[in-house]
Amino acid sequence: MSGTKTGGSAKWGSDTDLAAIAEWLRTKNKIVVLTHVKPDGDAVGSSIGLVRALNLGQKSAGAVSLPPRARAWYFGPRPSWIKRVVGETPSLSIENVSEIEHEGADAVVIVDTGSWAQIEMIKPWLKAHGSEVAVVDHHAQGDADIAPKRFVDTTSAAAAQPVAELCRLILQRKSLADLPKEVAEPLYLGIATDTGWFKHSNVTPKVMHAAADLLSTGVDHAALYVNIEQRERLPRLKLLGRALDSLRLFDDNRVAVMTITKQDFAETGAQASDSGGFADHSQTLETVMVTAVLTEADASEFGMESKPGEKLTKVSLRSKSVAGSVDVNAVAKEFGGGGHVRAAGAKIAMGMEETKAKLLEAIRKRWNT
Repeated sequence: MSGTKTGGSAKWGSDTDLAAIAEWLRTKNKIVVLTHVKPDGDAVGSSIGLVRALNLGQKSAGAVSLPPRARAWYFGPRPSWIKRVVGETPSLSIENVSEIEHEGADAVVIVDTGSWAQIEMIKPWLKAHGSEVAVVDHHAQGDADIAPKRFVDTTSAAAAQPVAELCRLILQRKSLADLPKEVAEPLYLGIATDTGWFKHSNVTPKVMHAAADLLSTGVDHAALYVNIEQRERLPRLKLLGRALDSLRLFDDNRVAVMTITKQDFAETGAQASDSGGFADHSQTLETVMVTAVLTEADASEFGMESKPGEKLTKVSLRSKSVAGSVDVNAVAKEFGGGGHVRAAGAKIAMGMEETKAKLLEAIRKRWNT
């Protein structure tokens, strides 16, 4: 697993295996599971699946009378469906970092990210826990100094894949098909959403085998899809209309750019979490190979302190899996972001128009490379 060089000679990638992480967690009594700000389906699914496995593992070890030893923490805007997935699973939605300043943990597991930029708001707390931090991720980009224990599988379509295997090891089951349904369901959600419900280019035989095993536990795919994808709020659809109205094509109609302003959010009544998935709509255009969604944002949405006069644009990038397309991870890296070859993002300290110009310049450099 190769990656960028960070923090001295260390490189982003795996430095341990899942069996070692499972064994390390076995003796821990207070575990915090973290994920990136503005959690998506994979972030929520991976974290909830792991928390449930850790707490079930505790019970199977005979510690039924003890309070749950694992809890998930979430920062920033959360998807409208999150309560339906989390249910009664121990979790904490954090609006201000001061809420957890005095919280301790004897183990911290970060899932679906390994980037300081995506958990910047909790960086001091995390650094204070030093050697007691592990990462389970699937992104090609990350910071090696974020955790001394790292398992990074860039061949996985979703973080939920390696997390599912970690859950299997924690619960000592023979296969993913033997996991309890309550653990399997959020893990299946993570895989389904990060593959676009099995339509993106990251779908492989390995993904389908994992999904099939999780389904065999009793997960109801149709009900899950309805609960996540078919419970739209009218403000989100109005915001989508604004985004589509802003759509402009560049570079012989190969690049589609949509912009969403703070005014759009205010006038439609939409929330920051409502803009997810908009890039999929412009990718349906026949000529488009790369899509960018630019969203005017505040630092507070990412758990960071806003500075007077500061401009911030959130960029979401997608590219089609076709010959001659662009590696959007390489584009995002130019702006301090990252992700995958076909899906990446960044937060850029510039206004929308300046961001658009710089982004188009970065994309143009990478045609056919």
